[in-house]
Amino acid sequence: MPTLRGELTVTRAGANWKALISGVSAAASSPDNRIQFVFPSGLGQFRGRVNPDGKTIAGFWCQPATAANQALASPVVLMRSASNVWRGFVRPLDGRFTLYLRIFRNADGSLTGAFRNPEMNSRGGASQFSVTQSGGVVHFAAQPDPSQPPIRLGADLLSAPDRLQIYWPDAASVLQLQRLSKAEAAAFYPRPPGSAPISYREPQNIGDGWVTARARDVGMDEALLAKLVQQLAASDPSVRRPALIHSLLVARHGKLVLEEYFFGFDRDEPHDLRSAGKTFAAVMLGTAMLQGIRVSAQTHIYPLLSAMGPFAHQDARKNEITIGQLMTHTSGLACDDNSDRSPGSEDAMQGQTAQPDWWKYTLDLPMAHEPGAIYAYCSGGMNLVGAALTTATNTWLPEYFDRTVAQPLHFGRYYWNLMPTGEGYLGGGAFVRPRDLLKIGQLYLNGGVWNGKRIVSSAWVASSTSQHVAITPATTGLSADEFPNFYGVGADGFAWHLDWLHAGGHSYREYGATGNGGQLLIVVPELDMTVVFTAGNFGQGGIWSQFRSRLVPERIIPAIRH
Repeated sequence: MPTLRGELTVTRAGANWKALISGVSAAASSPDNRIQFVFPSGLGQFRGRVNPDGKTIAGFWCQPATAANQALASPVVLMRSASNVWRGFVRPLDGRFTLYLRIFRNADGSLTGAFRNPEMNSRGGASQFSVTQSGGVVHFAAQPDPSQPPIRLGADLLSAPDRLQIYWPDAASVLQLQRLSKAEAAAFYPRPPGSAPISYREPQNIGDGWVTARARDVGMDEALLAKLVQQLAASDPSVRRPALIHSLLVARHGKLVLEEYFFGFDRDEPHDLRSAGKTFAAVMLGTAMLQGIRVSAQTHIYPLLSAMGPFAHQDARKNEITIGQLMTHTSGLACDDNSDRSPGSEDAMQGQTAQPDWWKYTLDLPMAHEPGAIYAYCSGGMNLVGAALTTATNTWLPEYFDRTVAQPLHFGRYYWNLMPTGEGYLGGGAFVRPRDLLKIGQLYLNGGVWNGKRIVSSAWVASSTSQHVAITPATTGLSADEFPNFYGVGADGFAWHLDWLHAGGHSYREYGATGNGGQLLIVVPELDMTVVFTAGNFGQGGIWSQFRSRLVPERIIPAIRH
């Protein structure tokens, strides 16, 4: 957990600045209105700018990386409290790790255990374990893959009553598990045990730009929606393949009509978007083009970023790669997140330490294919769109996102991923509120306008959500047998995934953003509807993919009456 939090006080004496937070101070010297404080021992940074009226300092708190998260930037506003004194509140994202264990008895008298972790879906390698005890040790065993050796875990019974101690690799530490009542373990369940039966309720208007309404007012059956929510709330998270849905939101005809949260999450808690955050690349590129900045999907990335050169693996084909090809995963660079052998995969890029500049790391990759020829999912390539935006706008990426997207769309608290260099990362992973992710879908449904303010052009909405590449065995270069292990047949626009939903004998065009674990933004233009799921089924695509393919067409679309 970051150690610095709470009130941040900044004082100024001429060109000399001082900051104090949690008893730790930092100094900076700046003759103008831009300041940056670097706190000792890597505890964090603050970077901001005094507004022209001198009343506020708008900036970002940059918290250091942890075992759970990359470094993150979150907006902070300091208010002037006295002459040359400003104060504001820093609230870093907590890098918590929660582990639950439920042990239950089967009909034959044997015991089964299920480990559950909402932050990472860390399960110990299996969804369920057989449980036995010998002396002071509790043994857990499972063999989810018959071709692999069994998984065996051991936990010590402690002298204190009702406690287990177990080493947990994903937390890199020994954890103590204490027996809890159902009330104390409420967040283990979708809704606390004993909760009242679900009835439909209209979302609350909290002044964040959303117009709220009852579902019946936009032609949706409230009883059917309540039935779906009840089903999600009553689900058992300890079964073998649970759907760990954290939130479900629906907007229709521009109004938020359903907003439900599970597993202890709520409307104010930013959620990890994983790769659904990649879609911000398309939104921000659209804002830049609307401002007349000379950057577009047709811009060639290497000439734009030539100042970062010289580049390794010189190849004339690199000069032909466009931003559009980066956003459709067709750059031709040796970058494939689905291949352990790919030098440009996100795991390889983020796991190495020789090159902290991930933009440069990706630009230095060799070419594997002709640009535009092969589809290979590449987070590093999407991250290069962030390099293009930073260069073209001459603005730090989190600051540009805040000014052009977050503020106009009235975002609540959010956190933006940073690279080791401190530059913004656009390969996915921002933490935002589900309500705010849903706004991106509504913005595009509105042709690029949010609450009367144009954010991107209608032409860009149409272009970025049109098909620019098909995803098939032929376009990926995979065999028909290999292809289903990595992709489903579909298509991509510019940082948007395109598909069809089949409901009631009708097919509806859909475009959306998708992130590991079940972070889904789904836009259905024909129905004037947007849907958001956030979830914790990380690494379980066979489960979370059904939120889009089954829950939406089988449970949400049928609730539309007119």
